[in-house]
Amino acid sequence: MNVRFAIASDLHIALPETIDFNANRFHLTQLSIPALEVVLQHLSTLNLDFLLLPGDLTQDGEKVNHRWLQKKLATLPYPVYVIPGNHDVPSLTGNDTTIAFTDFPHYYQQFGYENTNKLDYTCEIAKGLQLVALNSNQFNAQGKQLGCLRENQLIWLEETLSHLQDKLIFLMIHHNVIEHLPQQSDHVLGQRYMLDNASDLLTILEKYQVKFIFTGHLHIQDIANFNNIYEITTGSLITYPHPYRILELKDNQLIIESHRITQLPEMENLADFSQKWTCDRSFPFMITILTSPPLNLPLTEAKKYAPLLRNFWADIAHGDKLFNFPQLPADINQYFQQFGAIDSDGKPQLIDNNTKINLS
Repeated sequence: MNVRFAIASDLHIALPETIDFNANRFHLTQLSIPALEVVLQHLSTLNLDFLLLPGDLTQDGEKVNHRWLQKKLATLPYPVYVIPGNHDVPSLTGNDTTIAFTDFPHYYQQFGYENTNKLDYTCEIAKGLQLVALNSNQFNAQGKQLGCLRENQLIWLEETLSHLQDKLIFLMIHHNVIEHLPQQSDHVLGQRYMLDNASDLLTILEKYQVKFIFTGHLHIQDIANFNNIYEITTGSLITYPHPYRILELKDNQLIIESHRITQLPEMENLADFSQKWTCDRSFPFMITILTSPPLNLPLTEAKKYAPLLRNFWADIAHGDKLFNFPQLPADINQYFQQFGAIDSDGKPQLIDNNTKINLS
């Protein structure tokens, strides 16, 4: 099998008239369209077999943004496969400007959703290679958005996989299935990025020996492993470091290569600007980490340490970083060292951006 494909995640496409200019936002939504154009220009030179977009295609589910992206994707010379992220279907019913939950497949019939009555699908994307795409956005009785799979989806998935045991399976879903950060499932900041019933999904994937999951949502470059299942999460095109991936199935390996948008036609210093943008907005985020379990520091102490950690989230988003903050008390430094690119023995393991994974 020799297949080349790309992944770009969390595009958050926003036409100028729809951009949210909230002063405290991390997202550089105003750069969403120029950033995508730069990526597509690069991909046009590569003879790709397909492109995966694991959700958050639009800023907040705006009809005009979905329509713009649908038209843009239709011009590409290779197949594109999408799933919805939480931003794409922010409410069950929609309104005058945003789509309803069940509207999503109708915008993307050319991009996986031939059956517009379902938000999950499967299709052969290359000879011997099958994509299974799962919608992880649900709503409770009060209309609150959840990140989980319904029981009927798990039943459909198991039935589908039972008929595909002679193929290599790629699973694409927006929410994280495997933890990418220490204790992500339990942390106040990390848990909302996790699939609520991830363990149920992993049980099925183990049973049918599904090896690769492709996600977004967390806006970081990271590859996580659980019982020989690899989850490759790709950062957002509109947040530092503006990454995307080019991958190849070749010589019984999945070869992963990461690229970053470092400049745009209207912004030559995008990388420096974006990194500073992220670091300048990190203080409230770091205060939350420091004052929440398991650290539980008093606010006065957290305010003292937060400035020392201003680069922390930008470095997490970049991937392949090691952490050491000797200015912090030893126990706090040890906590943040866990977030580095290390294996279970604490040794450096730089696989978040560029690596090779054996298929068997």
